[in-house]
Amino acid sequence: MKDITDSYETPLNGLDWHSWLDKLTHITDEDGYAERLGDRHAAIFVEEKPTLLVTFETHQTIYEQSDMGHPMGWEMVKALKWSHLCLVSDGETWFRDPRVFGYIDRLVDDGFFEDFEQVIFYGAGSCGYAAAAFSVAAPGAQVLVLQPQATLDPCVAEWDQRFRHMRRTSFTDRYGYAPDMLEAAQQAFVLYDPEITEDAMHAALFNQPNVTRFRMRHIGLKMEQSLLRMNVLLRLIAQLSAGKLDSRRLAWLFRARRDDAAYQFNMLKRLSTANRPYLVMLLAGKVLEKREAPPFRKAFSRARQKLGLRSVT
Repeated sequence: MKDITDSYETPLNGLDWHSWLDKLTHITDEDGYAERLGDRHAAIFVEEKPTLLVTFETHQTIYEQSDMGHPMGWEMVKALKWSHLCLVSDGETWFRDPRVFGYIDRLVDDGFFEDFEQVIFYGAGSCGYAAAAFSVAAPGAQVLVLQPQATLDPCVAEWDQRFRHMRRTSFTDRYGYAPDMLEAAQQAFVLYDPEITEDAMHAALFNQPNVTRFRMRHIGLKMEQSLLRMNVLLRLIAQLSAGKLDSRRLAWLFRARRDDAAYQFNMLKRLSTANRPYLVMLLAGKVLEKREAPPFRKAFSRARQKLGLRSVT
């Protein structure tokens, strides 16, 4: 049997949705399958060890974040030989499609999830909603979701004006209200930036006893991309698998933001806008201790001037 890691040498970037799926079908034919679920969804399964990672991803995000055009979950297959089921969509659909419902139902009827010793669901944003909502299919699963929506039902979340085009999509039928679908999970972690008001309001709806909400302050709109860049996201999933993830470990892992250039620059803009010269000086000074960064050098000088301190060379 072909080792699935051989597939990581096969580039899938630069392909449209249908061509990408065609190539995936060829790659996975010995170790799993790629199954189309209507026009805008597909399921890609790779079978390895008895830990199953279930990720929800969009074709567009995969292309943005993977130079090879591979699902994010393949990194865990490569590193730890996990099995992986990727539910992928063409665009953001929140996976509200009867064909997806039917596929998940079929997995439940076949006892698919029962074949694994451990099942982990993961997703971000609209895919985080889906990961939480469909986790009910595998009671006892562990769940990690980033910036998820709880629902887009206007009767519940009319305050979220970001996705008005989804207002006619039903979030009240099967697998509908994501927080309720987490009741069967062993534990779930919801990560969000409290500075993004809508994300914080959605996170507040995930208030079950088995849910840990964790604030990732100032990380911004693209949390998944930021955590991947910091080499934190896959470590989070591995820690979850090992039963070691909790608020303390999350805080420790999130310390990586201190050395992330994008996070540093984001903080510099926030502090400058808020007219906090002393904090700007502290931040810029710490950054300049480690690397030469002209924007921080200029900000450091301006902050000293505002504070009435002499310039230093």
